[in-house]
Order: sequence, then C-alpha cells, then structure tokens
Amino acid sequence: MPELPGWGVFVPSAISHADCFGTKEVERATGVVQTIAVGKRIESVETIEDDIVFSGITHEEFAQEITGRRVIGAGRYGKCFYLELDSKGRMPVLHFGMTGMLQVKGELPTYYKETPKSASTDWPPRFFKFILHLVDDTTGDVAHLAFLDARRLGRVRLRASPLTEPPISELGFDPILSMPSFEEFAPLVLKRSCPIKALLLDQSFSAGVGNWVADEILYNARIHPEQRCNTLSTEQVTALHHQTGEVCRIAVSTNADDSKFPDHWLFKHRWGKGKKKEHTMKLPSGEPATIKWITVGGRTSAYVTQLQVPPAGAPKPSQKRGTKKRKAKGKQKATDEESDLSPLTESDSDLDFDDTLARGKRKRPNKQPPRRIRGRAGQSQPEEKEAGTSKYFDEMET
Repeated sequence: MPELPGWGVFVPSAISHADCFGTKEVERATGVVQTIAVGKRIESVETIEDDIVFSGITHEEFAQEITGRRVIGAGRYGKCFYLELDSKGRMPVLHFGMTGMLQVKGELPTYYKETPKSASTDWPPRFFKFILHLVDDTTGDVAHLAFLDARRLGRVRLRASPLTEPPISELGFDPILSMPSFEEFAPLVLKRSCPIKALLLDQSFSAGVGNWVADEILYNARIHPEQRCNTLSTEQVTALHHQTGEVCRIAVSTNADDSKFPDHWLFKHRWGKGKKKEHTMKLPSGEPATIKWITVGGRTSAYVTQLQVPPAGAPKPSQKRGTKKRKAKGKQKATDEESDLSPLTESDSDLDFDDTLARGKRKRPNKQPPRRIRGRAGQSQPEEKEAGTSKYFDEMET
C-alpha cells in the first residue's frame, strides 16, 4: 500500500513535458497546487465535457462535488497527484498522461525541455478540461488554476480516499517516497523473466519511473535494457537498486530542471536520434561514446554500447521492431521524445481508444460539441455551448 507522499516545491506557470510525466514532474505540479491553491476556497469550477478524460464521472459531477470546498493540501504518489479538500466528499485524483499540464492564469506556460514559440498566456487556455476559480476568504486574493490535456490521455477522477483506492492503491513502490530495502528489492526483480527496461516501466513495480528515467537508471547501473531480470548478477541488482533511488532523487532535487542534471548523464546526449547534429558524449576513458536506440517494452530505449553490454551468451540486441509495419500503414515514426505512457494499472482500462487514436487521430465521443459548465457554490448554472467548438475538435485532431 502506498505511503503518505511528501510535499513538492513551487514552480510557477504550467507544467508539461515532451518525454514523460514521471515522479519529478508530478512532484513539481504538486508544488504548484500547494502554492497557488492550498488555503483557498474553490469558489467555482469551469469544465469542458469530456467523457474520456473524466473517468467514472461526468464533468458536471466533478464541478458539483468540489465547488465550495477549501483546498487543505496536495499529495503525490507515482505519476498521480491529488488535492485534499475539507468537508465530506471525494477528492480529485489527477494523472497527466502524455500532454497534460497545470497552468496558472497570467503565467507563460513552462514546458518540459523547452517552451515552444506558440506558448501563450491566453485565457482560458486551449484544451483545458477544468479551471478552478480560487478565493482566499481572509485576504480576498483570487487565483485561477487550469488542467489542460490536448491529446486526452490524462485522467481526472474523484476518490474518497486517494491513497487506498485505485489507481494509487495498485501502484508499486515510489522511488522517492517508499524505496524498498535491497533485501526487499532483489527478489522483486530476480523473480521476473522480462527485459529489465520493461520491468522498470511497469507501474505496478515502480510507480513514477518514466521512459528516459528508466534509461538513465540502466545507463548508470551499466545494464543493457534488454537483459532479462532473472539473469542479473548480485552486483548488477545492487547497482540497479542504488541507481533507481539516486537518479529519481537527483531529478526531484533539481525540481525537474534538466539544465541542473549531471553532465555525465545519458539524458544530456540522448536526444540526437535521427538528427544530423551528433552528440558529444565521452566514455570515462575520454573516447567517443556510441549511443544506440532500440525498442524495449514498447518504448524507445537509448543505451551506450561500450558500457551497457549484454552478458555472455545472451541474445544480441534487437533492432527496433515494428518500424516497417508502421511505415507501411503511414503511421508517424516513433521517436525517443515520445511521452512516457507506461500503463498505470488495469484500472486504466477505460482507455477506449480505437485504431484511429493509435494513429494520432481522435474519434469524437459523440456528435455534440463539448459543453462548458461553470458552477458556483450553492448556485446552479445553465449550460453554455462553447463558441467555435468545431474548431476546437479540429485543433485536437491535428
């Protein structure tokens, strides 16, 4: 069962990323909630109809249940974070997915890795799913916090006890909050026969470890991503245990600011796949390092050939699988900058995406445009159809 999460630190504006929402990014988002929302009353909630992102509830139910309540805290476990509210009722449990983010009104969004030129302070922001209108009853200060999700891969849920109900209750250990001892960790790894990279991405094993983080852990532990778990030596498992905690600790301690990551990390050099610009990574000997990319556990994996060598007798590293098939169907070529979207648990089976979504397109949930609702405490608001809804869908499908 997950332990009580620690608290994040403040980072202004919006939180998003190009590769993954792992522990560090969600910790950062939790800090935004603490600074912007804690102590304030939710005066009203503005929502957009979306029966995919709102999981197990309607957007109207979400707004109605949290309106009028005060935010008293925020917590995180793995890639999920939640708001603690006063009074009786359920509390929001949020999962970013691939393109989810929080944005504070008046702030320019701050994206993971780099901010695109199209970033704007326009309000309400594009692709928002809900906006909290917050009031400090003592000072009269107001704030506005939005949850955005362009590709609709995030989830918004309500739970009476976030830590003891799915999806959080079904997650594995959190490397920051509940890292197991080596004696507990080793059997969890050695009893599995899957590639070690696939295990690290399994959220029921290690909650919050994302794609590039898994690669960073394996690089620093000097383990090939395709090596089978049950073939790891004691020395390798020891290194894996240490680096799982250490890499996540460093990423969170820098507030997910990649400019502060260690220079020797693979992260600093892994983004050149398919680009003419060559990386400058060096081996400890000073010689040029060779970075290669393969697909493991359904994800693009980067590794250094000279330092991450499969054990003697192991099968040779595979080439990236499925490329020809994707090209034949005209699908977009996968890159190492794709989001980390390893599954949370089976409780996320409400991802009823069809084949068009897998190709980067979205099937409209129904023929009606999304409805925009703004509810106030003790007051029922009529539904308003959002202007330009056809354009809204067109933008989502591009």
